[in-house]
Amino acid sequence: MATPNYGYEKRQRELAKKRKAEEKKLKKQQGGSTSPDDAPDAQAPAEPAADTPQPPSAG
Repeated sequence: MATPNYGYEKRQRELAKKRKAEEKKLKKQQGGSTSPDDAPDAQAPAEPAADTPQPPSAG
């Protein structure tokens, strides 16, 4: 019968813990820096920006 590889199991637990901590850190950075009201995608302009030159209309 094979013996359990405790070193491998420990390494997997450590990697899972590190991965979870990294996800938590990224979530905290994203959640703290932007709110739904400040999201750039939520306020997409329907018209071109005022500082962009408009082509002259032929008329």
